[in-house]
Amino acid sequence: MENKQYILKERPYGDVTNDTFHMRRVSMPSLREGEVMVKTKYISVDPYMRGKMNEQKTYTEPYVVGKAIYGAVVGEVVKSKDKSYQPGDFVHGIMPWQEYCSIHTEDVTRVNVPKEDLPMALSVLGMTGLTAYFGMMKIGKPREGETVVISGAAGAVGTVAGQIAKLHGCRVIGISSSEIKNHYLENDLGFDDTINYLTTDDLDYELSRKCPDGIDIYFDNVGGKISDTIMEQMNFFSRVIVCGQISTYNSKEKNIGLRIQPMILTRSMLMQGFIVSNYHDEFPKAQNELAKWISEGKIKNRETIINGFENLPRAFMGLFRGANIGKQLVKVY
Repeated sequence: MENKQYILKERPYGDVTNDTFHMRRVSMPSLREGEVMVKTKYISVDPYMRGKMNEQKTYTEPYVVGKAIYGAVVGEVVKSKDKSYQPGDFVHGIMPWQEYCSIHTEDVTRVNVPKEDLPMALSVLGMTGLTAYFGMMKIGKPREGETVVISGAAGAVGTVAGQIAKLHGCRVIGISSSEIKNHYLENDLGFDDTINYLTTDDLDYELSRKCPDGIDIYFDNVGGKISDTIMEQMNFFSRVIVCGQISTYNSKEKNIGLRIQPMILTRSMLMQGFIVSNYHDEFPKAQNELAKWISEGKIKNRETIINGFENLPRAFMGLFRGANIGKQLVKVY
């Protein structure tokens, strides 16, 4: 049987290109006691992976040049040396970008959704849904009548974060890069208003027009100039949820922006960054609540799925061009 794998060929300087990746053939994995062999079904590609391609350590170890790239995967058990898992079971875990791998059962969780809903284990019920949930609920703490602005609103985290804010009676404005995305946010997800940052001539004016009472919660997925502009319109006792800074990830220059400390001081603002794993112990509770909202039709979910293992680099690079609506996944089998 053939087994293909993607490795980090070289560390990118600036934009990620095809030269960043190399696909090679590797042997089929051996299986030890307590392990399962997993046939990869879906692979998640996520902006945080760009940071792991750099040499410096952040909140997670960087990828190693010449070694496999890895991330969140849903796969099917095809062989097992653990009696609690049988062939045909579906599991979720952090696994290498390859078609087959072996992994200890302590490092996977069983996926308990119908086969046709497997992508949800990597999207609204996976890391991105949990990120939206904890960012909004733990830091944003939305209250009825408040105004919420979300950048990167049509992405995997932004779409869920906005819907959670709507569930709590907030007025939600989404910022994205296309009219197609904004139409989806307003007509499918119920966002109150949207802004296309690529076509607006004056983001500051558009924000003041669509947020006449100021901004109470900002869910920051992009950083950069967009966030600088939004910060100017935050209210007293407002909250800024720093979730991602995708606009800066490929930058070759040091990121120098607005000096925000005077605003935080004079407006009694809260600004907090977070990593979803901070709330690991609360994952089951959050997943149950998200699943309940989905079953009740209160949260809608969408994935952008590209078919083919060989298209992993294209899917990853597309994240930085705004090619996806909702969660970006690659379907392997």
